[in-house]
Amino acid sequence: MRLLLIHADYIEYAAIKPAVKEPEPIDNLGKTERVEECLVAFCSAEKVDESAPQEVARMASEAILDHAKMVKAARAVIYPYAHLSSELASPRVALSILKALEEALKGSIEVKRSPFGWYKSFTLRCKGHPLSELSRSITVSEVAAPAAEKAEAAEKVETVSAPSTFLVLTPSGEEFLIDLSKPETFLNLKIEAPLLQLIKNEAGIKGERGAPAHIKLMKRLELVDYEPASDVGHFRFYPKGTVIKDSLEEFAYDIAIRDLKAFKIETPFLYRLEEPDIAEQASKFRERDYRLEVDKKPFTLRFAGDFGLFRMMKDVTMSYRQLPVRVYELSPSFRLEQSGECVGLKRLRSFTMPDIHCFCANLEQGLSEYRELFDKYTKLTNSMEIEYAVAFRIVKDFYMNNKDWLVSLLKIVNKPALIELLPEMKHYWILKHEYQAIDSVGGNVQLVTVQLDVEDAARYGIFYTDENGQKRGCIILHSSLGSIERWMGAILEQAAKDQMAGKPPKLPVWLSPIQVRVIPVNSNFVNFAVDIAQKLSEHSIRVDVDDRDESVAKKIREAEMEWTPYIVVVGEKEATSGELPVRVRGGGMVNTKVDSLITMVMEKIGSKPKLPSYTPMLLSLKPRFA
Repeated sequence: MRLLLIHADYIEYAAIKPAVKEPEPIDNLGKTERVEECLVAFCSAEKVDESAPQEVARMASEAILDHAKMVKAARAVIYPYAHLSSELASPRVALSILKALEEALKGSIEVKRSPFGWYKSFTLRCKGHPLSELSRSITVSEVAAPAAEKAEAAEKVETVSAPSTFLVLTPSGEEFLIDLSKPETFLNLKIEAPLLQLIKNEAGIKGERGAPAHIKLMKRLELVDYEPASDVGHFRFYPKGTVIKDSLEEFAYDIAIRDLKAFKIETPFLYRLEEPDIAEQASKFRERDYRLEVDKKPFTLRFAGDFGLFRMMKDVTMSYRQLPVRVYELSPSFRLEQSGECVGLKRLRSFTMPDIHCFCANLEQGLSEYRELFDKYTKLTNSMEIEYAVAFRIVKDFYMNNKDWLVSLLKIVNKPALIELLPEMKHYWILKHEYQAIDSVGGNVQLVTVQLDVEDAARYGIFYTDENGQKRGCIILHSSLGSIERWMGAILEQAAKDQMAGKPPKLPVWLSPIQVRVIPVNSNFVNFAVDIAQKLSEHSIRVDVDDRDESVAKKIREAEMEWTPYIVVVGEKEATSGELPVRVRGGGMVNTKVDSLITMVMEKIGSKPKLPSYTPMLLSLKPRFA
C-alpha cells in the first residue's frame, strides 16, 4: 500500500461518476463532504497487498496514527487514490483493505472514509509546515519477510526526484545562487578558501591527490599507527596519541555534561538482527556493517549510537515539563568501509563518536535547541585552531520559511555557508549542517554535525506526555561532536598546511602531549630542571625533562621535531637568576620566571581539559614506541 499523508486545514470532496465497474454504493452522489483540521491519507492498495490484506491494513493504520500524533491531528480522512501506484490491487481487495483500515483506526482517532471506486472532485488546503507532507510505503515484503530481509528490500526501493539546488548564504543574508556544473558561477566568489574548496569538491573538481599528510605525521610524532594484527581501519594509539584522544573525549564530556546538562548513558556494541527496528537501521548500511553469528543467530556491531539509545528512550516516561531531554553517549562504533576507502584517521572501520541526542516537544523548541548546539559546537571547532567550512542540507520549503533563523546561525559562526536545497524531504531530517575541515591535499572531512529529525520518534515509539495528558512524538536532534579520530586527523592536517605555508607546524597547546620541555645543559642541573618541572606539573601542565646524555643542540632539535610548544634550557645562569629563557613555538624567545611561565601556559590551555602526561617526567625513562 502507498500512502500520501497531508496535514490539512480542510478537505472538500464530492463523488461525480463511477471509476470502476462496480463502485462502492453511495446515496449522496454529487454532494460535497467537508472535513476540518484533519490528516488526509491518500491510499493506493497494490497487487502485492492481496496476499496479506489484514496485515497491510494494520500496518497502514499504525503509520497513520503515528503521524497523526506527530502533527496533533484529531481526525483522519481515508481517501482512495489510485494514482500513487501503477500496480493496483483488484477493486474487491482494495475496498476490503480500506474498510479494514477504517476499522483499525476507529477508537484511536475520529475517522472518515471517502467512497471507493468513484471519480471525485476535491479541494484541499495543506498546512505547509515541515511535517505536513509525508509519503509511506507498506509492502508485502514488510509483512512476510524476516526482519533483515525486509529492511534490505526497503533499501532497494529507488525514487526519482528533482535535483538539489545550491547557493552560498552570508551572515548578512545575501544569497549567491551557484550551479555545480558551471564553475564560473562560484570560482570568482569572494569567499574563504575552505568554503571554495568544499564547493569544488561538491562539484567534482578534485584534481590529482596524494595521501593526506597526517598519515606520516601520526607515525613520526609517535601518536597513532596501524595495527597489522587487526582489521583494516583499526588503529593502535601510543601514549602520546592516547593523551590527545582522551583530552578530546574529556572535552566532549565537558560540553555534554557540564555545559548542556545531558544525561550520560552507555549501550551495547552488539545487536540482534532479528529485531525489526535493528534490521531496519542496519539496512541503511547494508554491506557496510560488521555482521557475525552467535548461537546461530545473526548479530551486527553498531555503526552509530542510535541502536541502543532509541530502544532505551522508547521505554522512558517523559513529560513536556522535562523537555528538552538531552542524552549523551561516547559511542565506539564500527563501519565496514571498503578497504580502499580507509584513509588514515579520515575514514576508519573503528572509531569513537561523542553523540548528543536532544528530545524536544515541538518544532519551536527543536529550533531553539538547534541554535544552542550550533553555538556550543562553533566554540568547540574554533578552539581546535583549524580552518573549516560550513554546509547546510535543508528541505527547500523549510529554508524559505526559516531563512532569517538560518542567517542568525551564520552570525554566530561569522562565516558564509554552502546551502544545499533539497526539493523534498528524502530522509528522516528536514535540516542538518556540517562543519567540514579541508586537509592538506584538498579533501574535506566532516566533523561536527546536527540533524533536525521529524520522523524517528513516531517510527521508534518515543513519546512524551503533553499538558493535556496526551502522548506526543518528539522532535529529535541528532548531534555529534565528530569522531575523535577524525579530529586528530584534521588537527594534524592543519599543522601540515601551516608547514606548507611556511609556518611552524604545531598542535593546540591543550592537546600537545608534552606542553613544556625543560632541558638542563648538563647533568649538574638535572635536579634544578626537575624542580621547575614539578612546579609546572602541580598546575596540571604536562612537562618532561630531557636528562639524557646528549648535546643541548640535539635535545632542542628533537623537542622542536616533536612540536613541543615551550622549550626551556637551564644552566648556571638560570639557576642563579631564576630567569628562564623560553622558546615559544612560533613566537620566538621570551625571558620569564617560573610563575609567569605557568601563567603563560595556563592562559593558552584555558578551560580545556588538563590531563596528566602519560609518559615519565624523565626522558631517560621513556621507551620509544615507534
